Amino acid sequence: MKKAILKITLATFTFMCFGFAGANAQQSHKLGYIDFQELMQQMPEYKKANSDMEAYGKQLEDELRKMSSELEKKGEEYQKQEPKMADAIKEMKQKELRDMQARIQSFQQSAQQDVRKKEESLLKPIIEKAKKAIGDVSKENNFYYVFDSSPGSPILFKPESEDMMGLVKKKLLISDSPAMPPAARPSAPQQK
Repeated sequence: MKKAILKITLATFTFMCFGFAGANAQQSHKLGYIDFQELMQQMPEYKKANSDMEAYGKQLEDELRKMSSELEKKGEEYQKQEPKMADAIKEMKQKELRDMQARIQSFQQSAQQDVRKKEESLLKPIIEKAKKAIGDVSKENNFYYVFDSSPGSPILFKPESEDMMGLVKKKLLISDSPAMPPAARPSAPQQK
C-alpha cells in the first residue's frame, strides 16, 4: 500500500513538474508576425535604394531610347535611298541595320541583368539589417517563431500571436508614420 501511495505521489510530482515546465515554456515562447515588405518600405535605406534604382533605370532607358532612335533614323534613310542604291551598298546598309538591331537587343539583355545585380547589391544590406532587427527583437521578447505576413506570403491564417512591426520599427529607429494601404504598395523583391 505504501508503495502504491509512493508511486502515485511520485507520478503526481513528476506530472506537476513537467506540466509546469511546459506551461512556463509556452508562456515564454511566443509566436509573432511581421509584414516584411511594409517594414522594408518604411526603412530610409530602402527609400534611398529605390530612388537610386529609378535613376539607374532611367539612365539605361535613355541610352536604349537613343540607340533605338538612331536605328529608326538609319532605317528611314535606307528606305528613302534604297531604290537608287547599288546592290553592294544595299547589302552593306542592311548588314549595318541588322548589326545595330543586334547591339540594341544585346544592350537590353545586358541592361536587365545589370538592373537585377544593382537591385540585389542595394537591397542585400537592407534585408540583412531588417532580418537582424527582427532576430534581435525576437530574442529580446521571447518570440519562438516569426512569420512573414506580407501579401503573397504563404501564411493563410495568423494564429494568436503578436504583430512585431512596432517593436522592430522602434529597434530600427523608424518613426511611426501611417502605413501604405496594401494596394498602394510597390512590390518588393522576394527575400532569399
